[in-house]
Amino acid sequence: MLICPQCQFENPTNNKFCQQCGTSLTHKPCAKCGTTVALNQERCHNCNAITGTIWLAHAQTSQSSLISSTASETPCQTDTVATVDETSDLAVQNVPLPVVPKLEVGAFLDQQQRYQILDLLTASADQTEICWRVLDCQPLQLSPLLAGAAAVEEVPAIAKTYLTLQSQLQQVVPAIHDAWQSDDVEFVLIEDRSHWQQLVTLWQDNQTSPLQILYWLHEMTQLWVALEPWQCWQSLLELANLRVDEDGVLALQRVYNKPDAGITLHDLGDLWYQLFQESQRTQLGLVVELINALQSRSIQSIDEVRSHLESIAAEFQDQFAPATTPLTSDSATTLDDVQNVGDTQIYTESTPTLLLPVTLFSLEDVGSTDVGRQREHNEDFFGIETTIHKLDTPGDRTLQARGLYVLCDGMGGHAGGEVASKLAVHTLKQYFESHWQSDRLPDENTIREAVQLANQAIYDLNQQDARAGVGRMGTTLVMALIQNTQVAVAHVGDSRLYRLSRQCGLEQVTTDHEVGQREILRGIEPDIAYGRPDAYQLTQALGPREASYVSPDVQFLELSEDTLLILTSDGLSDNDLVEHHWHTHLEPLLSSEANLNQGLANLIDLANHYNGHDNITAILIRVKVRPKRDDAEPTIPLT
Repeated sequence: MLICPQCQFENPTNNKFCQQCGTSLTHKPCAKCGTTVALNQERCHNCNAITGTIWLAHAQTSQSSLISSTASETPCQTDTVATVDETSDLAVQNVPLPVVPKLEVGAFLDQQQRYQILDLLTASADQTEICWRVLDCQPLQLSPLLAGAAAVEEVPAIAKTYLTLQSQLQQVVPAIHDAWQSDDVEFVLIEDRSHWQQLVTLWQDNQTSPLQILYWLHEMTQLWVALEPWQCWQSLLELANLRVDEDGVLALQRVYNKPDAGITLHDLGDLWYQLFQESQRTQLGLVVELINALQSRSIQSIDEVRSHLESIAAEFQDQFAPATTPLTSDSATTLDDVQNVGDTQIYTESTPTLLLPVTLFSLEDVGSTDVGRQREHNEDFFGIETTIHKLDTPGDRTLQARGLYVLCDGMGGHAGGEVASKLAVHTLKQYFESHWQSDRLPDENTIREAVQLANQAIYDLNQQDARAGVGRMGTTLVMALIQNTQVAVAHVGDSRLYRLSRQCGLEQVTTDHEVGQREILRGIEPDIAYGRPDAYQLTQALGPREASYVSPDVQFLELSEDTLLILTSDGLSDNDLVEHHWHTHLEPLLSSEANLNQGLANLIDLANHYNGHDNITAILIRVKVRPKRDDAEPTIPLT
């Protein structure tokens, strides 16, 4: 079956369009330029951006567990078959080694001709292990492994290891897509992380802070414990296998299921020694002492390693204390106190933590509105105003940003709702031009005063035109003010703001001002509250009533990890559309490589399919952060 990328409907394999929403099942728009490209095409023919679904394919002979671990894995630039490693146990016994079949670039990995080889990444000297990048020519087709259709005896043991580890370690271990066994060869297809930054590259970067290094070392000790039951320590000891995602979280490119017999903490010490040889970190002399203790085998347990790391972290805590944000008030300092964003399940929820101080790295935004499929007029309106100052030098990057984002859903019909929503946006924009100082967010009273002013402007116009009853114009409001990594949110009515991050997933930040929610806050059961005929009637809006009837909700947020903020009118949020489709339509937009304009267009198309009865408006704001450097950053005034 083919899973529609738009609505997740299951279609017959030979369908060209989704039976439910009409989305093409053979083509898609390029995320970079919008050109229509075939799903089985690697790159856009217009802008050359990668558009295909690419996996990392790993093949190994099923008897490879018998081969000595001295067979090294080295980069391979040609298709030449390597000779057998004469040091392997089987070679010494003159037992012929099974090898992975030699496959050319462009050939298919499977008999169904679904996975086409793009290039060769690595190959072992004895040809018993090979890694390729492959193009999925049927990306909407569920794999037999994920569909549960694969026979148990055909699923390699390493696939089961991936499935379990990925469920436990989330970002750390790549997701598995497919796996099968053919004759003496096991094939596994996983998320392609070959383009992710290598840990050693970031380790060599002088901008990488000692705290970040301590965090990575701590993550390694956590991984050491998590991988032990699966005998996969080798995955942590291969330097080229250690990658870092865009959130700064240590991750594995793949899982090695080589036997871990003989591997000890001494080997972890050797890895750390190798990393420090790549870049001398004189500020971390205590870590050098820890490495020496590991190599001399005077430390015998991973708990001792953690204890030493925690002591080292305490040495740096005072240096970073002013910039950190406590999540718990009275807790002992541990290395978790300096951890970066992106926790995984290997960290216990009860561990007291502080967030590693971060700074703004980039701010991107896009807004759009659509009349919908049933309305003749668009009563929604939005406004975006941003100021960004960026200073790039060979050794540093400083970014200071301020953004005002306002979204309004008008009511009162043509020449009513349209007027109210536009008037509110323009009034708020003009107010903050003179009431927002350059170096910090406006306080709560200032924000409330701005909203009250917008309400008064619409109310006065209603009075002037002698509008009465349902003829009085009004509008909802959701507004975000951003100053670097700090956000202020204000709203009136049922327009919403959502926050999405990898660590916390999707969160609805605002609570609708409507009768149903009011009753829930009074203790009424949700089913009863929303069983009322007036459950969705607004309890607050700008314009119909004077200022005393309007009390905006105002709250402040601190962004400590890469975040996508979504401001929406109810044309998008109705029927829990955001909650049902955020994995497919919002989560990919956290990546810097994703095109926000195209992502918003896809979101509005989705809303038109399900909620086309109303106008549809949304603003997307992508905020990227990075760990703060040790030295103080210069302040750039925003004017």
